[in-house]
Amino acid sequence: MARSAERRADVRAVVPGARSVIVTGTVYNSVPPYSSGETPPESAAISRYAWGDDYHDVLKARLDGLLAWMRAEAGEPFEARAYVDTGPVQERVYAQHAGVGWIGKNTCVINPELGSWLFLAEIICTLPLAPDAPALDQCGTCTRCLDACPTGALVRPWVLDATRCISYLTIELRSAIPEPLRGGVGAQVYGCDICQDVCPYNQAAPVSSDPAWQPRAGLDAPRLPDLWRRPDEDWRALTRATLTGLRRNIAVAIGNSGDAGALAALTEHAPDRPSADDPIVREHVAWAVQKP
Repeated sequence: MARSAERRADVRAVVPGARSVIVTGTVYNSVPPYSSGETPPESAAISRYAWGDDYHDVLKARLDGLLAWMRAEAGEPFEARAYVDTGPVQERVYAQHAGVGWIGKNTCVINPELGSWLFLAEIICTLPLAPDAPALDQCGTCTRCLDACPTGALVRPWVLDATRCISYLTIELRSAIPEPLRGGVGAQVYGCDICQDVCPYNQAAPVSSDPAWQPRAGLDAPRLPDLWRRPDEDWRALTRATLTGLRRNIAVAIGNSGDAGALAALTEHAPDRPSADDPIVREHVAWAVQKP
């Protein structure tokens, strides 16, 4: 982000002559593969945005279709670029100014009717389109998201310490998870939805029936020991996450679970799981096994 700060400051650095930013919000909330409060202690938690297909690919294809329609209907040539969480675009800022939703205290964009289970995507173009009214903050005095964060990543309203965020720790971080934060990771093995789960605007959020966002086989109420025993080859076909990162996360979650059966799985050796022999993974396994 630091490398692209100058481009992020003005979309005209991305599309010269840009006059409009079209922001789309796609609901990805699907039926949970498990019931909250009914999961056994050896169950894993996976952020719901990762349950289904890769949203980058799905939404990019849909944006390309929208852009093709725009070119056919515009009656004049124009320049444009489409982005799905990949380009140097301050998408949450544009989403708020486009009326999609406001930036909540948990730093997610929240729509009063749809909640925050939204994939954002943008088309930057040179067409002079009429702007929508911006969204207004409706968080009020609520601090549920700040109070619920187990690692204290939400240091104050609208300020996220990414280095403490469970999503960062379990997805972006390539090194060891800092030991003081491992307990707070809980059962999270990929991403985290805690600050969104507790948001009042998500309590009655609509559920999408889009097949792209439904839980894939193997990600519906997965058990930690089953995830640990899954061969590396199966993981490569199932997720875009790094294998060593996943093994590291699963080891931490098993340690936090305290489940004897899951802990026993960590000490097994299998030739189809070479990623388990990575030094970082082994260090987290040792921590899990020795955790009181």
